[in-house]
Amino acid sequence: MIYVSTRGRAPALDFEGVTLAGLASDGGLYVPETWPRFSHDDIAAMAGLPYAELAQRVMQPFVGDSLAPDRLLALTTAAYGRFSHAAVTPLVQLDEKQWLLELFHGPTLAFKDVALQLLGLLFEEFLARRDDHLTIVGATSGDTGSAAIDAVAGRAKVDIFMLHPHGRVSAVQRRQMTTVLAPNVHNIAIDGSFDDAQAMVKRMFNDGAVTGRFGIAAVNSINWARLMAQVVYYFAAALQLGAPQRKIAFSVPTGNFGDVFAGYVAAQMGLPVERLIVATNVNDILHRALAQGDYSAGTVTPTAAPSMDIQVSSNFERLLYDAGGRDGALLADQMARFEATKALQLTNAQRDHAAHLLTSARADADAMIAAQRWAFDHCGQVIDPHTAIALHAARIAEGLPADVPVVTLATAHPAKFGDAVMAAIGQQPVLPARVGDLFDREERYDRLPGDYAAVRDYVTARATPRNG
Repeated sequence: MIYVSTRGRAPALDFEGVTLAGLASDGGLYVPETWPRFSHDDIAAMAGLPYAELAQRVMQPFVGDSLAPDRLLALTTAAYGRFSHAAVTPLVQLDEKQWLLELFHGPTLAFKDVALQLLGLLFEEFLARRDDHLTIVGATSGDTGSAAIDAVAGRAKVDIFMLHPHGRVSAVQRRQMTTVLAPNVHNIAIDGSFDDAQAMVKRMFNDGAVTGRFGIAAVNSINWARLMAQVVYYFAAALQLGAPQRKIAFSVPTGNFGDVFAGYVAAQMGLPVERLIVATNVNDILHRALAQGDYSAGTVTPTAAPSMDIQVSSNFERLLYDAGGRDGALLADQMARFEATKALQLTNAQRDHAAHLLTSARADADAMIAAQRWAFDHCGQVIDPHTAIALHAARIAEGLPADVPVVTLATAHPAKFGDAVMAAIGQQPVLPARVGDLFDREERYDRLPGDYAAVRDYVTARATPRNG
């Protein structure tokens, strides 16, 4: 499998190369040169497989020759052996049409664990081959940071620097990062928003003075390997609900567009996806882009769903590239104009292509709380704010065939957002026992101004140079 950049000017790489590279050297994101596709019979044969075996089956076409099937299976078995539920990503029925896909049974209680537990093992595997050192630099709006840190803490040949917006993540989210005291873990709270942090990370990937000395890599969803691992749970849910004989719709709480793009990839691979519902909060750039063609960034509004408080959705570039006929020059021009003006109009071709599969919905605070109350009062389910936004979008979706179930992705354990849950339903969710002492642990992090030079100097003073 060969990977190319959405902007058309970076060298093509194999799976090992894109895993270690993260962002392409031309500022674009890597995607497979072509989408692998399973037949109806191929998908039917996956029914009933344990999650680790299903993961190996779904991901092998993307991995190609970089890992033999038995080695990939060994890695998926190790990655998903740390989950607290035997099904890894179990389904819960709400009513005759609505379902929840619980993605929070990993060690840090968020969907990011599904991909990052595997990504940490992939890094270790590939670095051992190269006898090289990796410096992971990432930005988090809440959950990516803790999941990435858990996946690589204490691993040889890896340093991790994680930026989060100071005061804009929940106390549980922050402590899951800052109480990991491994010497290779560095937490940075920056003054600013997630978008500010993400912009600094992207800038570092394109800073030759940094990349010339350090092997800079990404763990957020700009890294293809992470996004690839998220494709698997779409297959898992659809197979349990009758695929490939039956179509399934999914509603996805969306910030950086990685999780929902994984659903798009599953559809390109042949999974019978009737619809992907892109659910946003009041930071609704993606809703406006899909509904009106207007991808224009505004000011980030802090909400009770902080992982969605984003105005620049990195993975949307992958959709624009695929929907625009895979024209790297066109996409590079669009993104250059967006980066200069923070505004972009989708072409008619991009809008039409997206509309075949994707719709969108926006939920304000009242709609989010109403969804939390409905889930609790009518179904006995306690859900976090992000999941509630997607459930709201699922319940108001129009035009779906009567026999198509709607699966809402439950992306975080409700205890990660205890105050917001308490305010909505009057019940305080309890942290699982395995993280119950979180608030008794020592924290360690550094606060920096929202200034690229300050962050760059912090990283370069502490990171290990490549081959070091």
